Amino acid sequence: MREHPVSNAPDSIDHTLELLASQNYVCGRDLATICYLGLTLQKPIFLEGEAGTGKTEIAKAVAAMLGRRLIRLQCYEGLDVSSALYEWNFAGQIIAVRTAEAAGQADRGALQSELFSDEFLIRRPLLEALEPHAEGPPVLLIDEVDRTDEPFEAFLLEVLSDFQVTIPEIGTVSAQEPPIVVLTSNRTREVHDALKRRCLYHWVDYPAFDRELAILQARVPGATETLSREVVAFVHALRGQDLFKAPGVAESIDWARCLVALDAVALSPDLLTDTMGALLKYQDDIAKISGAEATRLLNEAKVALAKAS
Repeated sequence: MREHPVSNAPDSIDHTLELLASQNYVCGRDLATICYLGLTLQKPIFLEGEAGTGKTEIAKAVAAMLGRRLIRLQCYEGLDVSSALYEWNFAGQIIAVRTAEAAGQADRGALQSELFSDEFLIRRPLLEALEPHAEGPPVLLIDEVDRTDEPFEAFLLEVLSDFQVTIPEIGTVSAQEPPIVVLTSNRTREVHDALKRRCLYHWVDYPAFDRELAILQARVPGATETLSREVVAFVHALRGQDLFKAPGVAESIDWARCLVALDAVALSPDLLTDTMGALLKYQDDIAKISGAEATRLLNEAKVALAKAS
């Protein structure tokens, strides 16, 4: 049932898949369904999964396909409300006070009103997302929310419930139309159920071989068919190893771009050794997958490809 869908939103799940694909975002029908419902019902979307599986990219793709502004709140440990919502331009206020004093301005009430006005308000992502935009409500990406603490989660609950905030010196700011909200989590800790309950939830897993190949072909069109297939096969083999951090789709794309820049048309043991830093980000992992082990995995990947074809 469609209630108050976002303007110019896709009118079906298939249409959602098409629009995402037009932005080179290849996903399954399950994720497209969550996006469609989020846009149709104007509910926040909560995406959880391993790093590098495309959670952040879908917010970018949704913003691009709808022609909306993307506003990103990058979360981190110690993030506070002022950094996420608004701050006052204290330097500008001090200059204004000194200017008023030099001019002999005596009306303290008028000066205070001027100091706490729109002119000195520094808008941070959450406040920006609540304000009107010419092209329509923006896409608000709250990225890696699991890196924040519980008090900030509680504050987000309030914002996402009513899409309004109160600035003591100015008053209440309410969104005329709610922003399109996408929250992501790498699950470094559990996010409170109360926040998840306000969202449509989806676990973004590593893609299957065919889908990751399609993603690679869309994002790295300069790679040969052979190279693309070998990259995906080798990455899938790596994910089956006991690594500190398995490579995500983002690393697959970066690695393929590096290989194309080196004019590679197929993988070889020497290429693996020279470019492993584009794929694995921890020295212990690189040391484990090097030399004979890398060659073994590459041979196994090529054998699997040959059998599949």
